[in-house]
Amino acid sequence: MDIKENLAIVFPGQGSQKVGMLADYAQSDILTTTFADASDALGYDMWEMVVNGPQEKLTLTEITQPVLLTCSTVLWRIWQERNGRQPAYLAGHSLGEWSALVAAEVIAFSDAVKLVRARGKYMQEAVPAGEGAMAAIIGLEDEIVEAACEEASAQGVVSAVNYNSPGQLVIAGEASAVNSAVTLCSDRGARKAMLLPVSAPFHTSLMKPAADRLAKDIENTQFSAPKVPVVHNVNGEIQNDAQKIKDIMVEQIYSPVRWVSCVEYLAKSGVEAVVECGPGKVLCGLNRRIDKSLKSFATETNDALQSAIEAAQ
Repeated sequence: MDIKENLAIVFPGQGSQKVGMLADYAQSDILTTTFADASDALGYDMWEMVVNGPQEKLTLTEITQPVLLTCSTVLWRIWQERNGRQPAYLAGHSLGEWSALVAAEVIAFSDAVKLVRARGKYMQEAVPAGEGAMAAIIGLEDEIVEAACEEASAQGVVSAVNYNSPGQLVIAGEASAVNSAVTLCSDRGARKAMLLPVSAPFHTSLMKPAADRLAKDIENTQFSAPKVPVVHNVNGEIQNDAQKIKDIMVEQIYSPVRWVSCVEYLAKSGVEAVVECGPGKVLCGLNRRIDKSLKSFATETNDALQSAIEAAQ
């Protein structure tokens, strides 16, 4: 496959799931076989869950993570089947970074499905339900939000965890400290400061126990050097060494998602078009806010994916 030097493909994370996603591809052999492989690996019918839900079950972290990984892998495989161009770079937001590693052939799909189910389970179990919280802060500079978190940390752990786009930051930590930081951000002029419907404080130091558990599973899994460079969340840089990628994926669980840095890396490396390979178009919106010169394409519907393939020729 010819590499398209100005093309990147990116993969969404948790929050993009919904009952009925990928309905356009229900008749696809690639979807059928990919979901069958995932279902065999995990021991339940994943496509049935996507089609019929219920939504409450689909949003359970240990179910959401393998389901989204599988959806993104289906779309990546269809992209390849239809002779979509090979991207110069791959990246993914949080969980989506695992989809990027599958696409880069760092890890086998069946191994990745098992690891992300374990990842979701360990993250959910690291902090008892109700003790952690996450909140979106919109309309403040990063430094102001970081200062609010620093002040609120007198109440407990709280930090900035998702640098999603300029003026859009997610914070997380212990519920009392997050509530305090939300109030401080509101007082300092945030356009919106609102709690998110997520019970676990992802990408904070509270996730260290989950990282320690996952590290053992990752160590026993075969990783290879990437066939396509992957821009990593923890530092907005690429890494070619398989063992170092293992370390990065452990660190990612308790470190902030530096999505702005990832997209800036793509832009400065000559990328002009970014295809979001997964359900929804959350990353399309974020990428436009980070760099208006980037052209963004979604793939959730058949027509959208075909348009993206044609635009990337």
